[in-house]
Amino acid sequence: MSGTEGSDSMTQDPHPQMEDFGPWLGRQLRRKGMSQSELAAALDVTRAAVSAWITGRATPRIDKIQAIDELLGLASGSSMTREETPDSAGSIDWHLRPAHEDGGRELGNAAAFAFDSNLAVLAREATQNSLDERFDETRAVRVRFILNELTGERLRGFQEAIRWDTIAPHIKAAADPAQKVGRVLADGLRELHEGGSLLLLRVDDYNANGLTDSEYDDGRFAAVIRRQMDSHKGDQAGGSYGLGKATLWATSRFGLVIVNSTLSAPYEGRRDRRVIGRIDLPWHKRDDKGYAGPAWLGERDPRRNGAARSWWAGERTVEELRLSRSNADPGTSFLIVGAYDPSGEATTLQEMHAALVKSLADGFWASMVSGRGKEPVLEASVEARRNDKEIVVPEERVDPHRYQRARSRAVRAYKNGETVDSLTSADDVVAARVPLLVPPRKTTGQTQPVEHSAVLLVTPAGDDEERPNRVAGMRGTLMTVSDRAVGDLPLGAPRFQAVLLAGHATGINDPDGEPKLDATLAEEFLRAAEPPEHNDWKPTEDLTATFARGAVSRLKEFRSAVLAAVRDTVRPADGGPADREVPEALQGLVKLDPPKPVKSPGYPTVRSASGEVDDEGAWRIRVEVRLPQREDPWVIRPLLRFSTRSGPRPEVPWARLEPLEECEVVDGSDLRCRSGARRVVFIGVSDITGHPVNARMSTVEVDLMRVRGGA
Repeated sequence: MSGTEGSDSMTQDPHPQMEDFGPWLGRQLRRKGMSQSELAAALDVTRAAVSAWITGRATPRIDKIQAIDELLGLASGSSMTREETPDSAGSIDWHLRPAHEDGGRELGNAAAFAFDSNLAVLAREATQNSLDERFDETRAVRVRFILNELTGERLRGFQEAIRWDTIAPHIKAAADPAQKVGRVLADGLRELHEGGSLLLLRVDDYNANGLTDSEYDDGRFAAVIRRQMDSHKGDQAGGSYGLGKATLWATSRFGLVIVNSTLSAPYEGRRDRRVIGRIDLPWHKRDDKGYAGPAWLGERDPRRNGAARSWWAGERTVEELRLSRSNADPGTSFLIVGAYDPSGEATTLQEMHAALVKSLADGFWASMVSGRGKEPVLEASVEARRNDKEIVVPEERVDPHRYQRARSRAVRAYKNGETVDSLTSADDVVAARVPLLVPPRKTTGQTQPVEHSAVLLVTPAGDDEERPNRVAGMRGTLMTVSDRAVGDLPLGAPRFQAVLLAGHATGINDPDGEPKLDATLAEEFLRAAEPPEHNDWKPTEDLTATFARGAVSRLKEFRSAVLAAVRDTVRPADGGPADREVPEALQGLVKLDPPKPVKSPGYPTVRSASGEVDDEGAWRIRVEVRLPQREDPWVIRPLLRFSTRSGPRPEVPWARLEPLEECEVVDGSDLRCRSGARRVVFIGVSDITGHPVNARMSTVEVDLMRVRGGA
């Protein structure tokens, strides 16, 4: 892809400064597996002299430099030019992990199955990881997705660059049709053979930290390349499970990804073109030898029993690998080899391009909104090519104002300080505060919750908005975490879109510019309340394990407060159409005497019940109950019954009850209403083990039963 990457404000220095001799020599010794003492003995110098060379305190004579080239097997003059020769000397190849001695087998990477398999999830997880690694906080992270289909000579040249002839027999050996991953591998080999083409998907980020740190010890490089379930992130990051990186390998038909990283901090004295490849195969045997599955494309490390390590590649090598980067900004390029949409929804370049754009627009529109005089957090684009140069779909920079017009207007108004107190025009953006009580962590001495003020933005939605009357919630880097409909709207409420900013997303800092303590605590709390998909805030094991008792209740209170704040914001100032004056021309034609009020019964009644069958086959029902006026609290027991054409209606137990407004669960099956409350709302989820028939083949009813001492 050299020469087709576009231009940026920062470009590679055509005359880079030569690397110091000491770091270069140290790296060559590590590659050779030679110690400083061994080099000293071979050169007939002292160990202290070699140490001085490596630390930069001294430089060897020209005769010793020539001897160093010969001893290390380098081309003559390499010590003078600091050339990196392994990638052109044939020492780069695939190194496979041997099978476990105890007979243990992994028939696939379980982390790859933690998410739905499709391109939308890939875009979401990869972009989130890039945002978490933002390097310069004053500049946007730039993310590019480049689809590139190779055929003919270009395909064969690429296969040679990735040593396909070495790894292909292992892919074939692992393509066991009796195993899930094996079937995917077999299908990938069949597509490659019959179609004669290979699709690459490259994910680039710029202004990110890159894969810094050691080959094997704790750090960014090892967390991504060597380990599973290691997020290596702080408490405020978007990701927290260390699973998102698996989506890169999961969207390759062969589980194969090649990486080129530009580092924000030097490692081994270098920053540019740190390259390595990894393939995730299941356990397999070849030539009667067992292999654990994973393999790495790199340079053999003699100090690690032949394990592969990254290498500092030359410009030509990264060009052949389709991994040339467009500028000197730190960051990483991931090349997914044999890319595809596992869901089967996107099969052509055009469809895959559209799926990636939509995912970026849906998940990161707020990150791409800029304020007055400030860059956005993120810039993202997608393009599709064939054979490097043929443009199939031109590069599209995702515009949040095109895909999320009303919501983008709301975030921009907030960043520019242009919010108002009430909705009076189509472009108004109202900002309201919503309290979140963050309970103390179990490991701290804190005993009282800390109140955080989240920011709710509400703005009118246009008539062409396909999904109005929703609230999108986000924190940290402004990735959309939750997106839910708002029900029970006041009569006469306008169509709207709402945005909830919590934690660091509020952008409210102390005078020294650091985030306020309550925002940091809210960030940690909501992060713990997210599942691996980061698509909601709900009770999780991490939440209950990290925070004191009552954390789940605090979360539910916050969610209820958000919905209540939205309803209050969109409530018409005049009470709605019922309070408006009747035109004079109609006064004589229509009798406007109000109807006589209906006497309320002296017991609680179900005002509304709405719901659906969830993915697990359970009924999930939202119930609103009207309560008569009474000083003592009502205690009610909701009953779920499956409707039948005749005969009794079978009662089904609840799996759980979730109080939403003005009530709490007692004894597992009853609801205690707040004293003086006239209305309570709760959600009930049925126990599928008690269903008399499949939930999708039934209708249900909710009754209320008397409870001794209560209703």
